Amino acid sequence: MSTFKVKQSEYLPVAWEYVEIIEKFVRNQKEGKVFFFDEKGDVGETFGKIMGIEDRKNEGMFIELDRGVSIRIDRIITLFGKIGAAYDLYNAYADACMDCLGGYEKDEL
Repeated sequence: MSTFKVKQSEYLPVAWEYVEIIEKFVRNQKEGKVFFFDEKGDVGETFGKIMGIEDRKNEGMFIELDRGVSIRIDRIITLFGKIGAAYDLYNAYADACMDCLGGYEKDEL
């Protein structure tokens, strides 16, 4: 989908608000699209219903989707249109300076 890559890292605890949002989606059986950073650091996407949250020892917390997909919650960019814990990391790429040349080559300036 995208050429933007983020190095896979150890699990980073997320703010309680993100966990509450996920728990609400589990209770409401909401279904939708999830954008996330995959194991390779690429932006991935999937669609489904969150069946639950699993806390895996030495790995972190994961959402489990009805399609058999597990996503670490600190790698979620957006969850059903809501901002996820990794959104700021993704957005930083869009806000980054492009070598301070505004996208031009040096010989074009």
